Amino acid sequence: MKRFHIALAVADLDASINDYSKRFGQPPQAVVTGTYAMWRTGQLNFSIRQQPERSGQLCNLGFEDDDAQGFSSEVDVNGVPWERFSAVEQDLQVILKYGVPVHSVPTEDDLIRN
Repeated sequence: MKRFHIALAVADLDASINDYSKRFGQPPQAVVTGTYAMWRTGQLNFSIRQQPERSGQLCNLGFEDDDAQGFSSEVDVNGVPWERFSAVEQDLQVILKYGVPVHSVPTEDDLIRN
């Protein structure tokens, strides 16, 4: 499976989780309290990071791809970072950068299950 990935900076993580959960019709797949949240839908991998100084700004785009080997990142001609990763590799990156997430909708591919 291949999902389009969008990552945004937000001012208030909790308010943003409530808003985006309503928009997607589901709770986030993973949350690191006060720092990070991520949703996986059939076609989209959407994450938010609490960064009030950058609220509303794009952090990066990319693809969650089951066939991806490791984690890669490159910048396009417009300066936008693009990432490519598997679901398991994203979980590893989240743990390393933000801490261990709580998975509200666990899947068998989750690295950490709560």
